[in-house]
Amino acid sequence: MASVLHDWDDERATRILSTCRRAMARGSRLILFEAVLAPGTEPDLAKLMDLHMMVLFGAKERTRADWERLLEGGGFVLTRIVPTPSLAWIEASPAS
Repeated sequence: MASVLHDWDDERATRILSTCRRAMARGSRLILFEAVLAPGTEPDLAKLMDLHMMVLFGAKERTRADWERLLEGGGFVLTRIVPTPSLAWIEASPAS
Protein backbone atom coordinates (compact mmCIF):
# COMPACT_ATOMS: atom_id res chain seq x y z
CA MET A 1 0.00 0.00 0.00
CA ALA A 2 1.31 3.43 -0.83
CA SER A 3 0.37 6.53 1.15
CA VAL A 4 -2.82 4.98 2.48
CA LEU A 5 -2.42 4.69 6.24
CA HIS A 6 -1.28 8.27 6.77
CA ASP A 7 -4.81 9.30 5.77
CA TRP A 8 -6.27 7.63 8.87
CA ASP A 9 -6.07 7.94 12.64
CA ASP A 10 -4.55 5.03 14.57
CA GLU A 11 -7.88 3.32 15.26
CA ARG A 12 -8.95 3.23 11.62
CA ALA A 13 -5.44 2.41 10.37
CA THR A 14 -5.34 -0.54 12.78
CA ARG A 15 -8.64 -1.79 11.35
CA ILE A 16 -7.24 -1.56 7.82
CA LEU A 17 -4.13 -3.49 8.88
CA SER A 18 -6.20 -6.11 10.70
CA THR A 19 -8.26 -6.69 7.57
CA CYS A 20 -5.09 -7.08 5.51
CA ARG A 21 -3.69 -9.50 8.08
CA ARG A 22 -6.77 -11.73 7.98
CA ALA A 23 -6.43 -11.98 4.18
CA MET A 24 -2.75 -12.96 4.26
CA ALA A 25 -1.14 -16.39 4.28
CA ARG A 26 1.52 -17.31 6.82
CA GLY A 27 4.58 -16.53 4.63
CA SER A 28 3.20 -13.25 3.27
CA ARG A 29 4.75 -9.82 3.67
CA LEU A 30 3.09 -6.44 3.94
CA ILE A 31 4.86 -3.61 2.12
CA LEU A 32 3.94 -0.01 2.85
CA PHE A 33 5.29 3.13 1.23
CA GLU A 34 4.77 5.81 3.83
CA ALA A 35 6.62 8.68 5.47
CA VAL A 36 8.60 7.94 8.63
CA LEU A 37 9.15 10.98 10.82
CA ALA A 38 12.77 11.55 11.74
CA PRO A 39 13.58 12.21 15.40
CA GLY A 40 14.63 15.64 16.56
CA THR A 41 13.82 19.13 15.40
CA GLU A 42 15.68 19.22 12.09
CA PRO A 43 13.55 20.34 9.12
CA ASP A 44 12.00 17.42 7.24
CA LEU A 45 9.35 17.29 4.51
CA ALA A 46 7.57 14.51 6.43
CA LYS A 47 7.10 16.87 9.39
CA LEU A 48 5.41 19.40 7.12
CA MET A 49 3.23 16.61 5.71
CA ASP A 50 2.36 15.62 9.29
CA LEU A 51 1.03 19.10 10.03
CA HIS A 52 -0.88 19.11 6.75
CA MET A 53 -2.51 15.73 7.47
CA MET A 54 -3.43 16.73 11.01
CA VAL A 55 -5.07 20.03 10.04
CA LEU A 56 -6.96 18.78 6.99
CA PHE A 57 -7.89 15.22 7.90
CA GLY A 58 -7.20 14.55 11.58
CA ALA A 59 -4.60 12.05 10.36
CA LYS A 60 -0.82 11.96 10.77
CA GLU A 61 2.60 10.81 9.70
CA ARG A 62 4.33 8.41 12.08
CA THR A 63 7.68 7.75 13.71
CA ARG A 64 9.36 4.34 13.67
CA ALA A 65 7.95 3.65 17.15
CA ASP A 66 4.48 4.67 15.94
CA TRP A 67 4.76 2.25 13.02
CA GLU A 68 5.90 -0.58 15.29
CA ARG A 69 2.94 -0.01 17.62
CA LEU A 70 0.42 0.39 14.78
CA LEU A 71 1.62 -2.72 12.96
CA GLU A 72 1.57 -4.73 16.18
CA GLY A 73 -2.04 -3.67 16.77
CA GLY A 74 -2.91 -4.94 13.29
CA GLY A 75 -1.25 -8.32 13.82
CA PHE A 76 2.16 -7.64 12.30
CA VAL A 77 5.80 -7.39 13.29
CA LEU A 78 7.91 -4.64 11.73
CA THR A 79 10.68 -6.33 9.73
CA ARG A 80 12.55 -3.33 8.36
CA ILE A 81 12.34 0.24 7.17
CA VAL A 82 14.28 1.20 4.07
CA PRO A 83 14.55 4.95 3.46
CA THR A 84 14.14 6.15 -0.12
CA PRO A 85 14.45 9.67 -1.54
CA SER A 86 10.74 10.23 -0.96
CA LEU A 87 8.77 7.74 1.17
CA ALA A 88 10.12 4.82 3.15
CA TRP A 89 9.68 1.15 2.30
CA ILE A 90 8.16 -0.38 5.44
CA GLU A 91 8.11 -4.15 5.53
CA ALA A 92 6.15 -6.20 8.04
CA SER A 93 5.40 -9.88 8.57
CA PRO A 94 2.32 -11.45 10.13
CA ALA A 95 2.82 -12.00 13.85
CA SER A 96 2.99 -15.65 14.86
